[in-house]
Amino acid sequence: MKKCILPILLILGVLLAGCSSDSTNAGGKQKVKVGIRNSELRTWEFLKEQAEKEGVEIELVNFSSAYDPNEALAEGDIDINAFQHVAYLDSFNANNNTDIVPIGTTIIAPLGLYSSKYKSVEEIPNGAQIAVPNDQANWGRALLLLQEAKLLEVVDDFDGNGGQDKIKENPKKIKIVPVDGASAPRVMEDTAGSVINNGVAVEAGLNLNDALIYESSIAKPYINIIAARSEDQDNEIYRKLVDLYQSEKTAKFIEETYNGNYIPTFITLKELSSYKEIYSNK
Repeated sequence: MKKCILPILLILGVLLAGCSSDSTNAGGKQKVKVGIRNSELRTWEFLKEQAEKEGVEIELVNFSSAYDPNEALAEGDIDINAFQHVAYLDSFNANNNTDIVPIGTTIIAPLGLYSSKYKSVEEIPNGAQIAVPNDQANWGRALLLLQEAKLLEVVDDFDGNGGQDKIKENPKKIKIVPVDGASAPRVMEDTAGSVINNGVAVEAGLNLNDALIYESSIAKPYINIIAARSEDQDNEIYRKLVDLYQSEKTAKFIEETYNGNYIPTFITLKELSSYKEIYSNK
């Protein structure tokens, strides 16, 4: 009977090792899985190098537009993500009964109205079709941009979310065409213009300066964030990554790498929480 003790202990050791947390790798470094989209891959590859020096190993998980990194975060497949603005996150939480929270701000990626047919907003004719992203947060964001372009006017109690019912005045009879955000560049040929998220525009080879108009001060509610599950919001390793992102070194890298398309925007979470102001035409 005694002969069986050692093999059993060895088997138990292997099983326990297989069940232990993989948050620390073999070299003793803390490991963090970060969900991103391709638009910010270069930034996070830069951060990966910086984090290595701080004893943190970043594993990048690059998601296509077909899968929302928030789903992976909620399910525990990744530790944090960085691909969205806070208004989008709030919409996702409301629609999916999740509790994902921002733990730091990153950039503003101004949304723009692009056209392959017209060179200015003024040239857009009455009754023209304009494509907008079809998720509520970015649809609302697009309506604010079109209001800034004086193509339409949103309702007085506008809450930042989009929909046909959020248009109060439409003097040029513009026809809003909701499309999947990732396909917005492809519909430019079939419409007078397309409102495109900055990251998608960059992937399509468009620069911010190509836009007929792009967000200015109205972009404040759409600051991009690093997000985590609520129970992990005080995790010291995750906060270390936020500090690395919000460093002058990273800001300089972003400005030089993306040619002004992305604007480093580092504000406190308290400031960020005030974004839910009611938009009006006052």
